[in-house]
Order: sequence, then C-alpha cells, then structure tokens
Amino acid sequence: MSHDPLIIVLIAMIGGAIRVSTPFMFVALGECLTEKSGRINLGLEGTLVLGAMLAYATAYQTGSPWLGILAGGAAGVFLGSLHGYLCKLPKVNDIAVGIAMMSFGIGLAFFFGKPYIQPQAPRLPAIPLGGWTGVPQLAEALQINPLFLVGIAAAIVMAWAFANTKWGLIIRTTGDSAAAARAMGVSVDWVRYLATTIGGFLAGVGGSFLSLSYPGSWNEGLSSGQGLMAVALVIFARWSPIRCVMAALLFGAAGALGPSLQSVGITQGYYLFNAAPYILTLLILIASSGSQQAFRAAPGELSITK
Repeated sequence: MSHDPLIIVLIAMIGGAIRVSTPFMFVALGECLTEKSGRINLGLEGTLVLGAMLAYATAYQTGSPWLGILAGGAAGVFLGSLHGYLCKLPKVNDIAVGIAMMSFGIGLAFFFGKPYIQPQAPRLPAIPLGGWTGVPQLAEALQINPLFLVGIAAAIVMAWAFANTKWGLIIRTTGDSAAAARAMGVSVDWVRYLATTIGGFLAGVGGSFLSLSYPGSWNEGLSSGQGLMAVALVIFARWSPIRCVMAALLFGAAGALGPSLQSVGITQGYYLFNAAPYILTLLILIASSGSQQAFRAAPGELSITK
C-alpha cells in the first residue's frame, strides 16, 4: 500500500464521505418524500437533534444501539406526525410550522438530554473494509456503518416505488396537483400526513447515526445545521432519491476534507476546510435560485413554485 500523501488523503476522504454523508442521506430522503407529496418540512433539524438525543439515551439505558435507532426513528415519527397534523389545519403555513417544530425538537432534546452529555452509550458496530490498506488511519477511515447501506437500500426502494407503484403515483400526483389527486378520490391531507411522518422517521434515524456512530456522542452542538442543509441538498438532487444519495456523498466529502488533510499533517486553514459543507450549501442555493430546471423538476404544489 502506497503511503503517498495524496492517496492517503483521497482514501480518507472516501471513507470520511461515507461516514459524514449518512445523516445527510437519511434527512434528505425524508425531505424528498415529504416534498414529493407537496409539503416542505423545515423542522427536520429539530428531528435530527431529538432523534440523536433519544437514540443515545435509549442505547445508554438498554445497552442496545439498535433499540436506540428505533427510538431515534420514533422521535422522528412524533415530530413528523405533529407537523403533519398542524399543517392539515386551515390557513396554516407549512414553512412556519416547520420552523416552530425545529425549535420545539431542539428544545426538547436540550432539556431532556442534559443527563446524557457525559455518560458513554454503546456505539453501533461497523463493517471493517480497510484492513487491506496496512495503514491504521485508513483502516479506521474505511469502517462502514450498516446504516449507510440501509440508506442506499431505502433510496433504491423509494425511487422504484415512485416510478412503479400505485402509492408512488398517488404521492407524485398529490405533490404535483392537489386538484388532480382529489379527482382521483385521494385524501390529499392524509397522503401528506403519512409522507411527513415517514420522512420524520428517516430523519430521526439519521440523528441516531450522529450520536451512536459518528461522531458517536451526545452534545448540544451535534447537528451543526445538517437538517437544514439537507433541504438544499434535495433541491440540488432535483427531488430524486438516487441523486439524494450522490449529493449526500458530495456533502460528506466536503465535510471530510478538513480531517483528511489533517491526517497527513496539513493543519493550515483547518477551520476553513471544515466550513466547506456550508460554503457548498450557499453555492447550491445561489445556483438553484435562478435555475429553471430546478423549478421544472419541483413538485407543483410546493410553496417555492407558487
């Protein structure tokens, strides 16, 4: 195995991209499903944080990280179903509700999570894929978490369902034209409620990855805005689950740039490199704001298209 610094940085970035991209992937898939039904959920940052806290607390109390994942998903179901119910009420704006739910979720996590900042909960096991490198740092970088594979499988299933199933057609029709969905006898509010709830579950599972795998602890600064960045990621992916995975890997690679350079002794500009995902988000939002292609791909019922 070559110890060329460039090769080390590239492999470390690949491993880091897989790790860092996993929560992005789950939140983006959840938001993609929600937006496909014609609703925007800006509250997934709160879902991510509450899912991380509840997953960590459950894993600490039970000794099982897998129960922690289910608890994180349950937190997402709670916030997603609450968001979906509130948005069914007359004259309620889904964006305003999302911002309120983000504050609510973060507040709950900070209030109930204080006792779990110091204790060590069991972490999710990883699949070692880097033993062949002969370099301990790279072997550590190439440990793949099972949730990453679950996220890819979820994206494939979601893309297939959108294209080939009755439920996929109902969700796409509801997102493109509520009037057409009602003409088909579909309850628009019920479809969006279910989509928002399932989307919340996925975001909660993404939060469980943060606290139980990488970085693998619970603290109040854990998320760093990843839930909000995932909304931009969905726009960048043109509401395609498969492209959401690829965009998440791109964001993950940007997030892994700083630690990868540090692994070969490059520390100059470390904080600037750590800001790469936020810079990328800003550039994507600027590029998408004037993109006619993005608006053509967007579900017709979304607020951004009206």
